[in-house]
Amino acid sequence: MAITSASGIDAAPRKQTLASNYVDFTSQDTEGWAQQYLPDLMEKEAEVYGKRTIAGFLAQVGAEEPSAADRVIWSEQGRLHLAYTAKYVSGNNKYEIENDIDGNDVGTTPGLRVGDMVIMSLANATAKGYVSAVDPDGDNGAEFTVLAYGAANMATALNSTATTSELIRVLVIGSEFEKGSGARTAANAPKFKSHSNKHIILRDYYEVSGSDASAIGWVEISGEEGQNGYLWYLKAEGDTRARFADYLEMTMLEAETAVDGAGAIGGTDQSTSDGTQGLFQAITTRGHQTTGITGVNAATDLAEFDAILAVFDANGAIEENMMFVDRTTSLAIDDMLASMNSYGAGGTSYGVFENDEDMALNLGFSGFRRGSYDFYKSDFKYLNDKGTRGGLNDTVNNIRGVVIPAGVSSVYDEQLGRNMKRPFLHVRFRASETESRKMKTWVTGSVGAATSGIDSMQVHYLSERCLITQGANNFMLMN
Repeated sequence: MAITSASGIDAAPRKQTLASNYVDFTSQDTEGWAQQYLPDLMEKEAEVYGKRTIAGFLAQVGAEEPSAADRVIWSEQGRLHLAYTAKYVSGNNKYEIENDIDGNDVGTTPGLRVGDMVIMSLANATAKGYVSAVDPDGDNGAEFTVLAYGAANMATALNSTATTSELIRVLVIGSEFEKGSGARTAANAPKFKSHSNKHIILRDYYEVSGSDASAIGWVEISGEEGQNGYLWYLKAEGDTRARFADYLEMTMLEAETAVDGAGAIGGTDQSTSDGTQGLFQAITTRGHQTTGITGVNAATDLAEFDAILAVFDANGAIEENMMFVDRTTSLAIDDMLASMNSYGAGGTSYGVFENDEDMALNLGFSGFRRGSYDFYKSDFKYLNDKGTRGGLNDTVNNIRGVVIPAGVSSVYDEQLGRNMKRPFLHVRFRASETESRKMKTWVTGSVGAATSGIDSMQVHYLSERCLITQGANNFMLMN
C-alpha cells in the first residue's frame, strides 16, 4: 500500500510517496499481471502428488505381442488326471456323472471307461471300485456302473444312504484287466477349452493454439515424459500422453465385456460398444477370489494365507507368484510375516529376478516363501491413489490386490496353428508389416510442420489392444 502522512499539520519538509504516483493494484484492470513489490519467484513447478502415473504394472508381469485379427482365440488344455462329481442313480452300484471336478459339463464324453479303477468318496467314507459299464447317453446323462472292492456294493462301501442328494467325488487311479483280454476300444482325447478376447480402440486428443504454443512462461515445468522448460504446452502435451498411457493400463485391468441386453451395446454415440475382458473380470469369471488377510489378526491372516496356498495346490501349483496389493493389505502381510520367528517362514527367494535381491528391491518388490511357493510383494499405486481405484468408496466389492503367476504357460494359438509358450498375462495389439497400432501419435495443424490451415497444434493418440489372461485358474483376486 502507499505511504501517507498522519492527519494534522506537519511543516517539516520530507520526501513522500503518494498513491497517485502508482498504478492502482486493487483495480480489476490491473490485478493479476503486476505486483507492487518484486516477488520471490519459485520457478520450479511443485510436484505435490509425487509420481502421478500408474503405468508399468503390465510391463512388470507381462509382455506385448502383435496380433493381426480383430479377436484373439486361444485354447487351454484341461487337467491331465480325470476327476468328477457324481450322484447315485439306482441299484447301489449305478451313478451319473454331474460334472468334472472344475464344474464343467462332460456331455456324452465323460472320460470314464470300462476297466477303470476309481476312488469314490463322501464326507465320511472313501472306497475303491472297478468300472464295469459306461453309458454316455443314459436316462440321467452320462452313467456308469462301479463294483466295490471292499463291500458287496458301492453304496455300502461308502456308508451311503443311496439318495440322489449325495454329491460323490470320483477319481480315476488306473485300470484292471483279465489275462488275455482284448484291447481297449475307447480312448481319452485331450480336453481343451477355448477362450477369446476382442481388441478395443482407445483414443485421446490434445490441442493448443499457435499463439499459446509460442508463449513463454515464468515457471519451469517438468513432465512425466521427461519434458522440461518454460513452454507450458510441452507439459500439457506430455501430461496428456502420460495420462493416455495410464488409460491403456487401467482399461486392461478394469474393462468388461458387455452382456446381452446391456445399454452399451448399440448405443447412440457408437454403433457398438462390446467392451473387452480386463484382468479383474477374467479372474472373477475364471479364477479365484479371497476376502482373507485383512490385518485384523496376524494368526488368522496366516491361516487365510495358507487357504490361498491350498487353492494353488488344487490348480497349477505355479511356484513363483507376483502380489500387487494396496497399502492396508501390504501392511497386513508384513504383520503376518513379522509374527513368525523367521521373516518369510523358510527364507527369502528372488528366483524370478535371477536370485538378485537388489534387482527385486530396486523394482519395489519384497520376497518371501511359504510352503513350496515364492511370493514377490509390491504396493500397487493404482489401488492406493485417490485419483484412481483407491478413491472408490465401495467397501463391499473393493479390490485389495491381485496374485499373478510368474513365468509362461503353454497354449495352442489357433491363428498360428501351433503350441506357443507365452506369459500368463500379456497384451496383444493390432499390427501388420506396414501398420502398428500399439501406440500411435500424430500431429495435425499449423504449428511446426504445417499439415492444415488451422492455427493450432492438434495431437492425436490411438491404441488398439486387448489383454490375454491365460490360465486364470492360477490367479487370485483379493477383495
